Amino acid sequence: MSTRRDVRRELMSAAISLSLANGFGETTVDEIASAAGVARRTFFRYFRVKEDAVFPDHDDCLRRVTEFLDTAGSARSPLSVVGEAAGIVLDMYAGDPETAVRRYELTRQVPALRERELATTSRYQHAFAAYLNSRRPDEHRDAFRLRHEVAAAAVVATHNHVLRGWLRAGGTGDVRAQFGGALAEMTDALQPWLDGRAGSEQPSSDEILVVVASRQASPWKIAEEIEAFTSRSL
Repeated sequence: MSTRRDVRRELMSAAISLSLANGFGETTVDEIASAAGVARRTFFRYFRVKEDAVFPDHDDCLRRVTEFLDTAGSARSPLSVVGEAAGIVLDMYAGDPETAVRRYELTRQVPALRERELATTSRYQHAFAAYLNSRRPDEHRDAFRLRHEVAAAAVVATHNHVLRGWLRAGGTGDVRAQFGGALAEMTDALQPWLDGRAGSEQPSSDEILVVVASRQASPWKIAEEIEAFTSRSL
């Protein structure tokens, strides 16, 4: 007897296969249910509408991403934590390359599915921006809110760029390694601006700043406190 997860995946596979063969608009819920070997009412136990059957895993993935962000420690740079959270989404696709490639082919053909995918992407971006905001001290949060939104969007754009290239290549190659390289390049460019350091270089001075910090203090936190202090001193 199939488990709940098996039925969901069977319905998803049937929805994608029938839609690629016959067209998404022409494929009915009854046909999807029949191809999966279940009754029509069983389909609606798992999905509200036909579109949901094409993207059955995002709600669960978003929950896991949110839980990861909520429990992430404070020792690491917030941007690196967001990058790792994006990796959870990437792993969802990489775990089943064949389905991911077929779904990509289908979404390119059906604008309504592409819009659904974009709406889902925005939910991840919102979660990333909210996390970045939460890691900023209250007194600096409003001033950095735009930077957090831009950083969240940049992580999503990096993820999507790598993912789509991998899907166009048929789901072959080490997509995790590709993402890691692209993420490192993006982080190197964005991190100074996100920290408030870019564009704030001052004329050289003979003044010396001595910083005393706990061994447990993370580098990004120390940099943030230095930036806040020097900004007040100008």
